[in-house]
Amino acid sequence: MNDWQRKSPLDWETYVNKMVKVAAIEKHEYEGWVLTVDPVSASIVLATFLENEKVSISVVLGHAIQEVEILKEGDDEMKQRLSCIFAPEESKAYSPEEEEKRKNALKTWLETNHIPVTEQGESGRTLCVAGVLTIDPPYGPEECSSSNEIILSRVQGLIQGYLEKQQ
Repeated sequence: MNDWQRKSPLDWETYVNKMVKVAAIEKHEYEGWVLTVDPVSASIVLATFLENEKVSISVVLGHAIQEVEILKEGDDEMKQRLSCIFAPEESKAYSPEEEEKRKNALKTWLETNHIPVTEQGESGRTLCVAGVLTIDPPYGPEECSSSNEIILSRVQGLIQGYLEKQQ
């Protein structure tokens, strides 16, 4: 077991959102922004920003890491960029006001079509259809959840049709 693998998750956390140079076995070197460190394998996940807003993700396996050197601290803008890498596209697109507007429009449309719908949760962000299906922000077919596959499929189809008519 190497020095990197002996560190604790709290030690590894100090590397997150920082630009690092990783020296690995066989004289391999990797540079990038640390997204996370796997607490089981000690593997480090690095992000490198390319042109055209594309991102390259690399994983350096924990057993191969010999040394990790911090090159640069991440500022708030970089932390925001890193946190959005794996966020679904839809969740990036809507402000809280737009999200509320989408929720209310969908709720009104469901009620107009005689589909029973209520708001759930502390902030009322989740819509509940007939007590058996939930719809989370940003209120598209992908955010529907139900243990009843028939109801799930039908409501997803209705929402898809509704959204297509809105555009």
